[in-house]
Amino acid sequence: MVPASNLLAFGIAALLLVLLPGPSVLFVIGRSLALGRTGGLLSVLGNELGVVPQIAAVALGVGVVVAQSVVLFTIVKIAGAAYLAYLGIKAVLHSRGTGQKAAAATVRRSPMRLLAEGFIVGVTNPKSIIFFVAVLPQFVDYGARAIPLQLATLGLIYLVIALVCDSVWALVAGTARDWFARSPKRMARLEATGGAMMIGLGGVLVFTGSKS
Repeated sequence: MVPASNLLAFGIAALLLVLLPGPSVLFVIGRSLALGRTGGLLSVLGNELGVVPQIAAVALGVGVVVAQSVVLFTIVKIAGAAYLAYLGIKAVLHSRGTGQKAAAATVRRSPMRLLAEGFIVGVTNPKSIIFFVAVLPQFVDYGARAIPLQLATLGLIYLVIALVCDSVWALVAGTARDWFARSPKRMARLEATGGAMMIGLGGVLVFTGSKS
């Protein structure tokens, strides 16, 4: 197992990284502004579930192959960026139908659909792949056995920390959305802002970890 000192050091490093506004935070805020607290929290859960395959891939050594392969890494990166842009465009278009119709459309959204959308964003996030490949191995005790299990343990610690912190962002942004919902015009602008954030984030991810 991972030494206790390594677990503590990694926990602190992971917390500091999660607290820094990055792709996951911007995604959660954008979704919460567009969909509310429930939609934001479901997006958080789906996003973190998308991290699980990445953790498994790094533990089994597949993550290194993806990170070092220009073709595979670029495919994952572009797929994630395109999907974020797609969700953002949907949010912007949805903002044009404010009022009762817009609220009803949000309620009708299936929880499984929201989870699936968050999952796709999480599993195609190139930044988390880079983090897991570059950082996790530094906290492993290579003198002990079960190195894949150690990597998986560290990855799950990161996942729990990210789940808690991102949920706070979702609650805060979702609560702000409730205030804006009192005015159809403010609501439309807010949803459009959330969509624009996701579109912009998709553009940023295209250049994340660029390989020459």
